[in-house]
Amino acid sequence: MSDKIANWTASDDAMVENAIRRGASRRELLQMMFMGGVAATTGATILGRATAAVAAEPVKGGFIKAAGFSASTADTLDPAKASNATDYVRCSAFYNRLTFINGAGETTMELAESIESSDAKVWIVKLRKGVTFHDGKSLTSADVVFSLNRHLDPAVGSKVNALAKQIAQVKAVDDQTAEITLQAPNADLPTILALHHFMIVADGTTDFSKGNGTGPFVLKEFQPGVRSIAARNENYWKERKANLEGFEFFAIGDETARMNALLSGDIQLAANLNPRSLRVLENNPAANLFISKLGSYTNLNVRLDMAPGDKQGVAEGFKYLINRDVIKKSVLRGLAEIANDHPIPDWNKYHNAELKQREFDPERAKSLFAKAGILGQEIRITAAEAANSSLDYAVVVQQAASKIGLKVAINRVPSDGYWSNHWIKDAVHFGNINARPTPDILFSLLYKSDAAWNETGYKSEKFDSMLLEARGLLDEAKRKQIYGEMQAMISNGAGTVIPVFMSNVDAISPKLKGLTPNPLGGMMGYTFAEHAWLEA
Repeated sequence: MSDKIANWTASDDAMVENAIRRGASRRELLQMMFMGGVAATTGATILGRATAAVAAEPVKGGFIKAAGFSASTADTLDPAKASNATDYVRCSAFYNRLTFINGAGETTMELAESIESSDAKVWIVKLRKGVTFHDGKSLTSADVVFSLNRHLDPAVGSKVNALAKQIAQVKAVDDQTAEITLQAPNADLPTILALHHFMIVADGTTDFSKGNGTGPFVLKEFQPGVRSIAARNENYWKERKANLEGFEFFAIGDETARMNALLSGDIQLAANLNPRSLRVLENNPAANLFISKLGSYTNLNVRLDMAPGDKQGVAEGFKYLINRDVIKKSVLRGLAEIANDHPIPDWNKYHNAELKQREFDPERAKSLFAKAGILGQEIRITAAEAANSSLDYAVVVQQAASKIGLKVAINRVPSDGYWSNHWIKDAVHFGNINARPTPDILFSLLYKSDAAWNETGYKSEKFDSMLLEARGLLDEAKRKQIYGEMQAMISNGAGTVIPVFMSNVDAISPKLKGLTPNPLGGMMGYTFAEHAWLEA
């Protein structure tokens, strides 16, 4: 079996389903799959499955329980403060964005009827009419002004403050029109506004405990770190309202328990499973795999401003010490693509294909560690189940380190509180970054000198200036050149070790239908509740 056949996923199924909806003939569909490395007999099976999926009509009604993998008492219904998948699921259920990124990665309109600009600096936002919040208030431009300005207020603590700082002014032109003026041109603004943090909240909101948004569900119960219960919004502004009557969402931190809850029928969706679980699930009739190829990754972060990462060569040494092939093949069972210590995957149009791939080279790592004077010292690496597969990654690093005289101790900590107590703060630790649609967003969130999520304390004035230059360019060739150089700067200069891009694996009940992959993350970019339905 070829790698292409072995790695055929739900994302590829969705591609075939979309082609069917566009009217492609059976011959065209089989030819498309053949070009992708799929044998004729396998292609026929896939085609049958896709045809059945397209033909299936959503069923209204039903209540489901879904389990994420991480939760804490810091869980929030404030979109600006959302920091993990559990927050994103809730915010996607209760609120809407001005724009939305669909399964094909295209930026489409949601609350906005249009967002237009002639110079990429001043943008005119026309809002849809007839949209109301859960409390009955009509959506107006004042809500847009308030929502966007919140990200600029340091007191709010917005997770995308670094991104929002490019906004110079937001003002209401009339009730249905807002004007956004940027500090400098940015052709990506409509895409940026599709991020989960930029959900629109009602003007003047200070109490977010009610989840008062314009979204497909209304809040019935929210206990941070425990659970949330939602009911279908019968007054939802979209013509097609949610199919489900409601859902309960909570976290089961232990993966085995999460998987067993699905197999026993206690839940209908188990999010973000480690590929090692596939052995149990692949041939089990109680579960279907929902696999999404994303740009998500788990990364080892070596703080450049703390020992031992403040010594020259230490971060680089870890980049040579991590065995990417072992992580891809053994830890992730092939459900990954080799990465090169920067966050842009090879399917992104701005990917730097010229950058030489860093290989596993423990002897070179040993030399770098020896020059830094850390051989023989104990290096503590903080990991938790909250950062997907990080415990397995840590073991791979530990085993390689033991062979070159570097002592690595794995500091295993609880998932609860990991993101607030250890991520970014510990000297050597793991992160887990969800896919983002543009290089500008990734670089602004993670590598700009003042980025809120600057995981390794990377600072470069040159990088910051290049980021601003590329942002407003309409010349795509020049933009690609700049982004390519920035990828090299991150790969060689930042303290992030990004070994692979991970495919996301969710497991769902065979009765749960309607899910298609989305580039913003697993669980259909965290919007599964709006689109899922239960088979009768």
